[in-house]
Amino acid sequence: MQQPMEEEKVFKDPVHKYIYVQDQTIWDLINTREFQRLRRIRQLGTCFLTFHGAEHSRFSHSLGVYEVTRKIISQFERNQYEDWPREERLLCLCAALLHDVGHGPFSHSIEKTFGTHHEDWSCRIVLGNTEVNEVLKRVSPTFPQQVAGVIAKTYQQEIVVSLVSSQLDADRMDYLLRDAYFTGVNYGTFDLERILRVMRPYQGHIVVKESGMHAVEDYLMSRYQMYWQVYFHPVTRSAEVVLHKIFQRAKQLFEEGYPFHFLLEPLPSLFGNRLTTEEYHLLDEALMQTVLMQWTMEEDAVLADLCSRFLQRRLFKYVTLEIMDVGMLERLREKMGNLGLDPSYYLEVDFPSDQSYDVYRPGEQDEKLPILLLDAHDTLTEISRKSEIVRSISGIQNGKYHLYYPQELVLKHLPALDKEIRKLLRS
Repeated sequence: MQQPMEEEKVFKDPVHKYIYVQDQTIWDLINTREFQRLRRIRQLGTCFLTFHGAEHSRFSHSLGVYEVTRKIISQFERNQYEDWPREERLLCLCAALLHDVGHGPFSHSIEKTFGTHHEDWSCRIVLGNTEVNEVLKRVSPTFPQQVAGVIAKTYQQEIVVSLVSSQLDADRMDYLLRDAYFTGVNYGTFDLERILRVMRPYQGHIVVKESGMHAVEDYLMSRYQMYWQVYFHPVTRSAEVVLHKIFQRAKQLFEEGYPFHFLLEPLPSLFGNRLTTEEYHLLDEALMQTVLMQWTMEEDAVLADLCSRFLQRRLFKYVTLEIMDVGMLERLREKMGNLGLDPSYYLEVDFPSDQSYDVYRPGEQDEKLPILLLDAHDTLTEISRKSEIVRSISGIQNGKYHLYYPQELVLKHLPALDKEIRKLLRS
């Protein structure tokens, strides 16, 4: 049952000015141990090593997504749109607030190494023996399953899912504005209030009035710029590569029975792919920073070196590859091995690709619902069919391969490398 608060609570926020909480359930969820853990998880992972202001948390982003969702629903209710299911208000707000509750420390590097996914963990936290679950069950015994369904995109009402997960959703709108603010760039700015005014429910979809097309164009252009200038900045990618190599090395050592001098709980369970929800709660960036500092003193030279590189920002350098020359890369791997550098840990070819931060792709194969324009004749049209700007940037993959390696170690042995490789590494 939905329970209004006796007194409205307010959070001061640098992006939305104020975040308003009027439901007791939302307030109780914010105060759970699982949600408070998000204060200790950075929103942008390793991006702080490139943009020093990017220290904002998953906690602040989750509050922001809740607030954008609240504003959208309030606008729908003010306009008395018949296509909006009013009874789903609390479900939308709870799903918006909790959509990232399963994020781990340095989330994408952890997920890449151990095969976990934050959405799966969000659902486990919502459905498991947690404070979050206890709060949700006060609404109704089946309410946790409904919230998990929205997060997992399996809930039967597509219009509810699309508020939190679509090509124009509360999640993206908050993180673009918030990430732009804290990184100090101007790329991610767009007119949020205008977009909220032109959004409306229609025939089971969230659509945009055609008069608001230009505001959505700005949003998509901002997303495109942030994609290449912030989320896939090559220095940030280098930090992610080093961090991934750290976890990869630590996992291999654990599986080989290496006697770690320092191995806090719940890392053995993480390495063994047997984490419980209770153990997952212990995983935050404070713990991982402590572990990385201790591992700089491990006897394993590779693990110690990689941890020192990450903590001291001595990251791998990179060269841009216009084409992927597999033969040359194999020769480079062989040469590095001969020089005593394990290419499994000191060489990586990276291509920018991450579904969390993707450009707009309106094709049928995209799991995210496309942006639909509603004209004066109540006809729906996918936005790229009417906007040349959107059409010009839709689905563009203009990224290049980057080869990451420890420049100072490799250049020391440059004469031992063949001419083609020397030319590449000097470029």
